[in-house]
Amino acid sequence: MAADVPSLRWEDVHGPARAVVYGLLGSQDAGLARSLHDEGWRGHGLRPLGLTSPQFKGAPRKNGVYTTSRDGSVWFGSPVPEIASLLITSLASRAEIVWGAARLKMRGFTLDVDVPQPSGPVVLDTMTPVIVKRESRYLLPGDPFFVERLQHNLVHKADVLGLPAPEGLQVLEAGPRRRFTVRGAPRIGARVRVAMEADARFVKALRSWGLGLDTVQGFGWVR
Repeated sequence: MAADVPSLRWEDVHGPARAVVYGLLGSQDAGLARSLHDEGWRGHGLRPLGLTSPQFKGAPRKNGVYTTSRDGSVWFGSPVPEIASLLITSLASRAEIVWGAARLKMRGFTLDVDVPQPSGPVVLDTMTPVIVKRESRYLLPGDPFFVERLQHNLVHKADVLGLPAPEGLQVLEAGPRRRFTVRGAPRIGARVRVAMEADARFVKALRSWGLGLDTVQGFGWVR
């Protein structure tokens, strides 16, 4: 994607993501998009889909500015084929995506399919911050209860998909604290590198869903 502005407003890095993804889904199936937004997926509060904020290669470095370039990408995904197919159909028909105050001109579209991997130990890195909360407080890697709450989220996601829950979650590495504003409220997290024992089907699901909370806002996307 190529941005039509030299930088994104900080509130537009993650802020428009929810509206963008529901707009894509709604253009193909308004009923499913509305149900997913209002109720979650088939009786579960979670929404099994994820995306990234716009990522730009070769963007000039400017202190305190989220700069853009003509070599940008946004990843979308879902472990549910019904949702994923709507995203694919909608994206394939688009020439641009309106992302907050910016217009992202689509220069190409690629379908990324994971190569099957065996079950067992796996290491996952995220390219956007992971959001974890406990009693309305945002937690960062190294904080008490961070691993516990992230594990709880993983178990919940496995339950939604009817897959075995992972075990032995460990945080191997973490990036710096990042704070973004989404719909006037803060989101605080950090990119992480984690290890776990997991079923191969669940690992594949996480790669198209993400780690932690607010994946529909572009957080927790697995690299």
